[in-house]
Amino acid sequence: MRQRAQPPQKGWFGVGATVFWPGLRLLSLVGAIAVHTQPDAAPALAQSPTSAPPSALPTQRAITPSGSQVSVNGQLLQLPWRQWQTPQGLQFGLTDAALMQQFGVQLLDSETVQTQPVQWFSLANQGPLNLATRLESSDRFLSLGPLIQQFGWQVAVAGPTLQITTPPAQLVDLRHSRQPWGDRLVLQLDQATPWQSTERPNEIVLTVAAAASPALLQQVSAIAGEYIQSLQIEPLAGQTRLRLVLKSAVRPHLWSTPAPHRIIVDLRRDSLVTRNILWATGLRWRQGLLPVGTQRVAAVWLELQPQLARVRLAPVLANPNAVPGTAPLQRIAQQVQATGAINGGFFNRDRQLPLGAIRRGDRWLSGPILNRGAIAWDNAGTVQFGRLALQETVTLTTGQQFSLTHLNSGYLQAGIARYTPDWGTTYTTLSNGEVIATVQNNRVVSQQTVAQAGGTVPIPADTYLLVFRSNRSAAAAFPVGTGLTLATTTNPPSWRSLPNILGAGPLLLQNRQIVLDAKAEAFSPAFATQRASRSAIAQTADGTLLLLSTHTTLDGRGLTLLETAQLLQQLGAVHALNLDGGSSTALSLGGQLLDRPPATAAQVHNGLGLFLPAEP
Repeated sequence: MRQRAQPPQKGWFGVGATVFWPGLRLLSLVGAIAVHTQPDAAPALAQSPTSAPPSALPTQRAITPSGSQVSVNGQLLQLPWRQWQTPQGLQFGLTDAALMQQFGVQLLDSETVQTQPVQWFSLANQGPLNLATRLESSDRFLSLGPLIQQFGWQVAVAGPTLQITTPPAQLVDLRHSRQPWGDRLVLQLDQATPWQSTERPNEIVLTVAAAASPALLQQVSAIAGEYIQSLQIEPLAGQTRLRLVLKSAVRPHLWSTPAPHRIIVDLRRDSLVTRNILWATGLRWRQGLLPVGTQRVAAVWLELQPQLARVRLAPVLANPNAVPGTAPLQRIAQQVQATGAINGGFFNRDRQLPLGAIRRGDRWLSGPILNRGAIAWDNAGTVQFGRLALQETVTLTTGQQFSLTHLNSGYLQAGIARYTPDWGTTYTTLSNGEVIATVQNNRVVSQQTVAQAGGTVPIPADTYLLVFRSNRSAAAAFPVGTGLTLATTTNPPSWRSLPNILGAGPLLLQNRQIVLDAKAEAFSPAFATQRASRSAIAQTADGTLLLLSTHTTLDGRGLTLLETAQLLQQLGAVHALNLDGGSSTALSLGGQLLDRPPATAAQVHNGLGLFLPAEP
């Protein structure tokens, strides 16, 4: 059992408290973070008008300004933390993702980027807790100061680890009730304490940093509700874990109240909390239940104003070293340090190869297919939506011309495809009997036949490969020594000068009009009419970009492509492109998925990453 928090002792710097430091005069450190220093780390003092001048302070080593580990009541977690100085004093912060996931802190609507209002065992009519913010790389850190001051947290630094200790708590009661809309669980505590919620398919695990009495554990029997199939409760070291097995997929709404301190778990179809958070300059996180026909759909989206945010958009891939590969979107965003990301274009899940346009910094990592919809942009603010085709033609010194089918693509089709070093250092054959000509300095330098699919052929840095599939007669025109020239055009022609392109489809909106034509983009009739989770990128009349993710309406159905286009029209979109949907649908911000539990997200090949500059 943890000991209850004690008042600041020697070596403590209190929040809003008057404390003594040996050998110094009285310091009033109003607003500073409470920091207890370990023997190998001395405190970093927040200066105030009444503090002693620096020359009067004892010579001590500075506290580590950042780290990658956080200990919460003795539980070691791999989480980033930061220390920074503000006019109000020294701040220690965790990411908003960490505070939400590891402590149960709820973010409230905001209209300023300097502070983030939060709710944690507090009442809205008493005013929110306002946490100072700091944007660094892909993360936004929130100051712990108000939580320390109001709830008696203790913070210590030991090397790379930020140690957080909260006052020990007791779980004194647990109640379940059926409501017209679903189930409610109420956990009553003797004081505020952190909690973690983990969602898996048809299961929710709630871990509360509070010990439950044996009597309470015994009186809790298996319960059943509208959505709850069973409830198990087990004691841990100073914690209590509840495991809810659900009858059907439903997401929880968790929140807390003071006096008495309670954690409330509501299981209901309309559990999505409406949010409108100015997360960073020019970047807003929105979510809510939006009308679609006679139903409402849970929608989560980012609003990005590039002219304000100085944002850089770029296609991001699962494999940083080559085109083939898949990974969860959240991991992709973290490995490239993207502030946010949305899943991108289609891919072959078995081969882990792209099926659509990916152009980054003028390099075609994957060429377009089937005249499908795409978005193109540059770093000067130009953004275009349309259907994209790429035509490459090889002309031999003999005068013969050959049209190539695809560039750096996982799309399998008879003809001649081209693969460059942007694909990777090697090419793996996709079909039996492929004939491969290696071209260097506009001349064929080798030709070989690979009998079986899965053979590996190198792509040297100064060459490219021409791959002949079911086209041996054309391959005979490319003997070693043959000279050739390559011509490339795009349709629309203006897209050739745009360095970044991401393709998916179908195109949904152009100039405010629905232009959905799945057949024109070679999608099947079943794809055109099916209901599924959807992701999309769109642009409004003022240039704001929308990154949208939806999953199901309140009756449990996904959206059609037409309904997705209509929903984007409601949000003010004038141009819009459907992205890969279904299990690939995912939207990430600040190190967390906003739209779904990580355990339910499939691996994807690529996405669209957004990168914001860090604060100075």
